[in-house]
Amino acid sequence: MRTLKSILSFLAVVVVGVVLALGIRTFVAEVYEVPTGSMLETVQLGDRLIGEKISYRFRDPEPGEIVTFEDPEGSGQTLLKRVIATEGQTVELIDGVVYVDGVALDEPYVDGKPSDPIPFDGEGGGISYPYVVPEGCIWVMGDNRTNSRDSRYFGAIPVDSVTSRAVAIFWPFEDARIL
Repeated sequence: MRTLKSILSFLAVVVVGVVLALGIRTFVAEVYEVPTGSMLETVQLGDRLIGEKISYRFRDPEPGEIVTFEDPEGSGQTLLKRVIATEGQTVELIDGVVYVDGVALDEPYVDGKPSDPIPFDGEGGGISYPYVVPEGCIWVMGDNRTNSRDSRYFGAIPVDSVTSRAVAIFWPFEDARIL
């Protein structure tokens, strides 16, 4: 009898642990591994980061925030980019500089790399500027502007495709910091 009670107690702890873990991952926060170098030097290829999911239940992403979202091209990857503009704002790329509503952005995180349009390649790109971000969407770009498939390639993304707001890098330890 004592053995059965111990086994049931152990199983209850395991079930509660699994339910809590799944609940946290689904509704609170998730760990992501950065799959590309599109956010260099802000976030390194292979960094592990925490994306929190609560704030976007109460508000939409804001310019400057780093967000995770499902690849709009259907690769199944979760992508990481910076929000540049929100619905109704106008984005222009002029001489390597990003303008939102006619104001040049101060973007020290691009490390001096130009923000040029991505030429049409038969698949993506070919976005016409000035571009007005549609309702319910955001414009996202990688910080590594010369090596990033972003809204310049696939257009604005729906806000409801955003899965989290990147808040901290936790691994490797030498890269650990709040974003």
